[in-house]
Amino acid sequence: MSQGEGGAPAPLHFAELTSPAAGALRGAATVLLLPVGAVEPHGPHAPLDTDSIISMEVAEAAARELAGDPALRVLVLPPIGYGVTRYAAAFPGAVSLSPGTLEALVSEVTTAVRDQGYAHVVIVNSHFEPEHVAALRRAAEGSGAVLFDVTRRRMAERLTDEFRSGAAHAGRYETSLVLATRPGLVDGERMRTLPSHFVDMPAAMASGKTDFIAMDMHEAYCGAPAEATAEEGASTFTTLTTMLVELIREQV
Repeated sequence: MSQGEGGAPAPLHFAELTSPAAGALRGAATVLLLPVGAVEPHGPHAPLDTDSIISMEVAEAAARELAGDPALRVLVLPPIGYGVTRYAAAFPGAVSLSPGTLEALVSEVTTAVRDQGYAHVVIVNSHFEPEHVAALRRAAEGSGAVLFDVTRRRMAERLTDEFRSGAAHAGRYETSLVLATRPGLVDGERMRTLPSHFVDMPAAMASGKTDFIAMDMHEAYCGAPAEATAEEGASTFTTLTTMLVELIREQV
């Protein structure tokens, strides 16, 4: 593991550095990770912060895994915890940005750090509402950043059956990830009472449905949350981290 002053482990978070320490890391060998999530209802059992929790955990895990690599330095930027969450607007706790605001915010952050000499920025996203993902793709393209986009087929094929089915909002896939890292935020008793509820979200979106109620997601979830386990979440985090590390190595 990389060492900081006095032999202590080097910080994983960009904002924990001093200004001189940050300046010393400018150049082609540094990769900055920008976690992006949302404040969005995830059923009656999982936290509003689910997507942000996943993005931050994957980013930190990748930075830890690469901490001993002498050829590069990976640091995690402060996260952007708001996104486009219009599909969940009928439920308490949905806090949505407009696509233009999200695009501008992400673009300005990534452009600012690249203008300072940090050549590589990877946006780590775990919220998959179409307008949200489209805004991040535009921001990445316009600012020279790279988007870690698990909705792309080559990445999605490496994830769980439920994720690939398109019925993974607050179901087994996402709930398992939260159980693996922040189990105290999951209402386990409520989770175990929820029946499996299959909704092909991509197909519903393609048919013109633009909110959870129209998709018959009356409790803001689909999939099988009662089947979620911390063990599955840990395994999925390993897969996500491996894919992110591969993407980081492609950049340097």
